[in-house]
Amino acid sequence: MATDLRTRMGGAIFRIAAGPDGPKHRDRIHGRPGPRWFEGDSPIGRVHGDASMFIGGIRALLLQTMHPAAMTAVAEHSGYRGDMLGRLARTSRFLAVTTFGHVDDAQAAVDAVRAIHERVTGWMPDGSTYAASDPHLLGWIHVAEVDSFLVAHQLYGRQPLDRAGRDEYVAQTAEVARRLGVVDPPTTEAELAAALEAYRPELRSTDHAREAVRHVILHPPIALPARPAYAVLVAAAVGLMPRWSRRPLGLPWLPVSERTVVRALGSAATGTIRWAMTPGRAAARELAEQRAG
Repeated sequence: MATDLRTRMGGAIFRIAAGPDGPKHRDRIHGRPGPRWFEGDSPIGRVHGDASMFIGGIRALLLQTMHPAAMTAVAEHSGYRGDMLGRLARTSRFLAVTTFGHVDDAQAAVDAVRAIHERVTGWMPDGSTYAASDPHLLGWIHVAEVDSFLVAHQLYGRQPLDRAGRDEYVAQTAEVARRLGVVDPPTTEAELAAALEAYRPELRSTDHAREAVRHVILHPPIALPARPAYAVLVAAAVGLMPRWSRRPLGLPWLPVSERTVVRALGSAATGTIRWAMTPGRAAARELAEQRAG
């Protein structure tokens, strides 16, 4: 009974995160023999393979809305309103293939994203232009993601990283960022904090940002039975948002509840996801070992 429940839950979670073609991509990512950019048990593999990414990913989406040019590009060119799950699947697939996949597949994923970025251009309300290939905007997306993934993993991850591990994680993510076009990405935890702070003068809430936040929090394309669990993940993600971002985005600031109730629920939620996803991850590792042998 427990095994059947775990299998059903794991399959449902995986379909939400990876899309209907998830199993095919998982087999290719983990099963194709050959060199990888990173070892699976290195810091980037530990962070990106952990259930805490569900919380870190939501936090990253919320935080990234704070840059007007980046958010305008997303609002005008992304299908997040009508295809939020499709965008989630594409993002999770990119993270998976660049972290765990064969070097050729990883580079192909980077090349595909860069080609898309080259086509994403437009005008801001003040008459200035934006381009998704702008290294400065790419740097913001990268910094917001890495900071979110790391913060979530340190609080909700199964094995939080020590100082050296956190520095190595930031350095490993920088390798992918450079290939995407980011110039001089941070390579240590201290540099990551400094880079995030350096963007602060550019950040503010806009109509696009508030609409995106409402969409992520209030209108996720998820079946009703899964909404309570999703609400817990959202609450945990909001609880990790910087204090300076809360009021502009209309997010609550409840420090006592966030340190007690929300963290307990967030830990329970990530623990459940980790439990449910274990068979799929074990199968992926077994497949990779078989094909490597």
